[in-house]
Amino acid sequence: MGGSGSKSKGFWPFSGSGSVDDSTKDGNEQSLARVRSFPGATPFVFTRRSSMFFDEDGDLAHEFYEETIVTKNGRKKAKLKRIHKNLTPQGMIKLDHPCIHVDFPIVLCEA
Repeated sequence: MGGSGSKSKGFWPFSGSGSVDDSTKDGNEQSLARVRSFPGATPFVFTRRSSMFFDEDGDLAHEFYEETIVTKNGRKKAKLKRIHKNLTPQGMIKLDHPCIHVDFPIVLCEA
């Protein structure tokens, strides 16, 4: 179900390798051992992909609309048409406060 996590791919250094020995170890020892094996890896995320776009005028927004006039039965009606073409993604942006990566395996606080 789902399958979008990085555990199956082994991409994130905190995810399981999928071997039989990993399932027999204690959870804390296992995750701490993996953290020590990747000294350059950090559980924090400092950047993210932006959901905003630039249009051809250089304006920045989530969505762009164009007002069109439709004449129906002799009456003029204004409609908004969403623009999909000629939009450039903003790209990666730096977060104000670092977040913890979703695949970080250690519980930080118990309730």
